[in-house]
Amino acid sequence: MTHGEYDAWLETAAAQARAGLAEGGIPVGAALYGADGTLLGRGRNRRVQDGDPSVHAETAAFRAAGRQRSYRGTTMVTTLSPCWYCSGLVRQFGISRVVIGEAETFHGGHDWLAEHGVEIVLLNDAACTAMMRDFVAARPGLWHEDIGA
Repeated sequence: MTHGEYDAWLETAAAQARAGLAEGGIPVGAALYGADGTLLGRGRNRRVQDGDPSVHAETAAFRAAGRQRSYRGTTMVTTLSPCWYCSGLVRQFGISRVVIGEAETFHGGHDWLAEHGVEIVLLNDAACTAMMRDFVAARPGLWHEDIGA
């Protein structure tokens, strides 16, 4: 994979994050890609919109992908470092790679994933970082609720 391909995949996740923000939710988006580069599913954090604390972006993308015989070789792309809940999903189902837009505003479980054989690609995307910093500044209470702080 090339950096340009990862950037294109990240844009899919970022579009989901922007949609979530426009809906009054938390701007985190994700997409799950197959080993052949096919988009399997995409989603956004919908905790606020659905009143369901389990609808994180990664879980929404995973659910949208539907049942797969295997998740080996798949790539989860997310605008923000995955929390422990979403990191557990990656490990549980054997997702091979996680591409992360940014980990400055929240450093989730990606180090743990790397220690357990998951390939981590951290893009340090300025737009993802700015979107989260702006959100955290504007809605700190909602952000702290989301991360369990």
